[in-house]
Amino acid sequence: MRALWGSRAARDYLSDALTLLPGWTREGRQIKRTLVIDDSQHAALTERIKVVADALHLQPEVRRLDGRTQIRLTPRDSEDITEGVVTLAARIEDAYRTVTGEA
Repeated sequence: MRALWGSRAARDYLSDALTLLPGWTREGRQIKRTLVIDDSQHAALTERIKVVADALHLQPEVRRLDGRTQIRLTPRDSEDITEGVVTLAARIEDAYRTVTGEA
């Protein structure tokens, strides 16, 4: 289902989609998630994120800090959160469950 991204309905659609992604929070034009995983899980997750992000033409910020993996997803240019950003977050959740064995 495609929405018109400039409309209120589109923003509501994306907000609803974000509520289905546990642990993700919205901060302005970006969404973020912090995961407690070990170094090998971080490496595996980062590789999976890169593959999906490349396919969606997005550039997530993934970093390791104090034993945690921090992920920030920001749309390109001055766009508000897009369907692609929410899709990437959902795919990251799938990859996270696979990497940690919670799938």
